[in-house]
Amino acid sequence: MTSSPDLLDLDITGIAHGGTFIARHEGRVVFVSDAIPGERVRARLDPESTGSSKSFWRAETVEVLDASPHRRPHVWAESDVSRVPEQRAGGADLGHIDLAQQRVLKRRVLGEALDRFAGPGLDAPEIEAVDSGDGTGWRTRVTLHVDDDGLVGPYAARSHRVIPVDSHPLARPAVAEAALRLKGARPGSVDLVEPEDGDVRVIRRDARPERPRRGTSRRPTPEIVHERVGDRRFQLDAGGFWQVHPRAASVLDAAVYGILDGHVDEGRTHYDLYGGVGLFAATLADLGGTDIVTVESNARATSHAAANLAPLDVTAVTARVDRYLAGLPSDAAAGAVVLDPPRAGAGRQVVDALNALAPEAIAYVACDPVALARDLGSFREHGWQVPRLRAFDLFPHSHHFEVVALLTR
Repeated sequence: MTSSPDLLDLDITGIAHGGTFIARHEGRVVFVSDAIPGERVRARLDPESTGSSKSFWRAETVEVLDASPHRRPHVWAESDVSRVPEQRAGGADLGHIDLAQQRVLKRRVLGEALDRFAGPGLDAPEIEAVDSGDGTGWRTRVTLHVDDDGLVGPYAARSHRVIPVDSHPLARPAVAEAALRLKGARPGSVDLVEPEDGDVRVIRRDARPERPRRGTSRRPTPEIVHERVGDRRFQLDAGGFWQVHPRAASVLDAAVYGILDGHVDEGRTHYDLYGGVGLFAATLADLGGTDIVTVESNARATSHAAANLAPLDVTAVTARVDRYLAGLPSDAAAGAVVLDPPRAGAGRQVVDALNALAPEAIAYVACDPVALARDLGSFREHGWQVPRLRAFDLFPHSHHFEVVALLTR
């Protein structure tokens, strides 16, 4: 240990969910940023995380004492360990690790989550590469922030402090160029969106919006943009949800199609839950479903779904998924279900309701491995099996990835 009370020399033994790494100091777990398992680093403790009552501490690498062979110069210079921690841009927490090893570590995170929360017997699949390049230039959507001084940039990692940057390597080239042209504005955030047509939209969101003038609408109508998956075109609000990677929607559509193939009975009702603008409802239709319900809490997304799926026999419902399922008749029977919940997962109430609905099969699309594992554990308590899992590296140089799971009786 070094002489400074806020610096520790630590041996990194693992990776934690969320893009930090694991060390121990005098029996206490320390979560360390910007490290790699197998390294020895000098890390600065976060003073807000320390104290005898804390079950774990947090720290930030300030010097690599014994580097891993998998360490590389960070793909984003403004995130490199050579910068002081408070000046490192967030959003690329694995960018200092070679891509193949990133996928090894993501698989380890998924495996540990399954072992801890889903019960025994589930093996984490390999994390499939989606791109053959260096993992940069994929973000079609970027959110930057404007502070009270008009400074524009990403937040520093794990903070709300704006960091000025001269590059955006994970962004699509046109998005990166538009981001660097941004100048100071009212405090808030700026979304940059590159839809299918390639024109970047700049959407400003003021932290303290001005009150509308008398006789004007409180909220202007959002611009509608379009995305394409196969031969289907989807409309959505420019600031609405769509996958960030340009190939993500197509990859996930194909994965859901593949695992549900043979499970879609034309005579049953099929459900697309947390359905957004209708991507997976369209997948169910491509599989032969003729009676499909898509459920989404956002009313504008639901209206887009209805337009996107016409003239298919699809019912687009605006509702919270838990409340919608609770309102179904007790004798309702489902064919196939696509379950694509937000990062927090579906939760016990939705799992129990789906079990009662007794669908033939469920395709679970997950963006968070721990939430997925918890929900899979709940399903397995009801007797469901998980015969297939696939995982995709749709967010290179970050800790995020997507998983598609098949659940059957």
